Amino acid sequence: MTTRTFEKRRIGQTALEVTTLGLGAATLSGSFRPVPPEQARATVLHAIDSGITYVDTAPHYGFGRSEHFVGDALRERPGKAVLSTKVGRLMKAERNAFDHGTEFVDPFPFRRVYDYSYDGIMRSHEDSLQRLGLSHVDILYVHDLGAGTHGVEGNKPYWEQFTTGGGYRALRELRESGAVSAIGLGVNEWQVLMQAFELGDWDVFMLAGRYTLLEQTSLSPFMETCIKRKASVVVAGPFNSGILVGGDTFDYKKAPDEVVARVRTIEGVCREFGVPLPAAALQFPLTHPAVCNVVPGPRSPEELDGILAWWDAKIPDELWTTLAAKGLLAAGTPVPGGGTA
Repeated sequence: MTTRTFEKRRIGQTALEVTTLGLGAATLSGSFRPVPPEQARATVLHAIDSGITYVDTAPHYGFGRSEHFVGDALRERPGKAVLSTKVGRLMKAERNAFDHGTEFVDPFPFRRVYDYSYDGIMRSHEDSLQRLGLSHVDILYVHDLGAGTHGVEGNKPYWEQFTTGGGYRALRELRESGAVSAIGLGVNEWQVLMQAFELGDWDVFMLAGRYTLLEQTSLSPFMETCIKRKASVVVAGPFNSGILVGGDTFDYKKAPDEVVARVRTIEGVCREFGVPLPAAALQFPLTHPAVCNVVPGPRSPEELDGILAWWDAKIPDELWTTLAAKGLLAAGTPVPGGGTA
């Protein structure tokens, strides 16, 4: 197997460095269709053996299933990857069948209980270490804290838990003690991250779907603030849940006609330059100086090989400037060569 040499970027002001391509392990837990355990483990091992040094998981993914399989793989490659997981949901054992209402096929037998308090975050961290079978996690994200998950009114008590209930204090203590090396939030909406900046400084945020080839709504003020506050951004969902890789979904729902039309226009520009649309989507976020990593979610070693081929695709700077000239990138979007759209 050929081990690539990836560019590495620093996480905020920490000592952590990660390859610019990472591995997201949500799909490995069986989102929408099953992933056999041996396939999940093989995908993680293939990523590490290919030179990828950043792996992300969470208790929510398969209700512990993702952490379980990721830990199995990482114990075979000790010290080879920077690992992140998340807090905010505790898993409570459930003996009876129930409708869990998620996209996960055959999740582990637990109910999710949201808890962003001091005790909840400390418990979540310890539970993750046990599921992973590891003694240390490098990065800890607060998962899905915001109106996008809980609704405007529903989020208020959870935000209260996190702020006055000691959740933020727990994260700070974990970082200061060396239990974790970096802290942040992992969400689908940039607005809550601006609220988080009011609490203090952060190392890294994982933002899904809001800074992609299709959508740059987080560019201002969020990405600008990250530069000023020296916080890094990990871009998850670079394919906007499928629409940029040949699918028909956007934000986990059927894509509206105007989104489909915009994607077709972007794809036409890519075709002019002989670049596959998924390759452009995968590489685009790294043009922003706040972005340290892009995290796609393959469900097999073969899918990962396809992603690596897109990663290796040569993209001329003219493709980005053409997209900008056609108004397909938001004003102010950084493009190669030091300019902006």
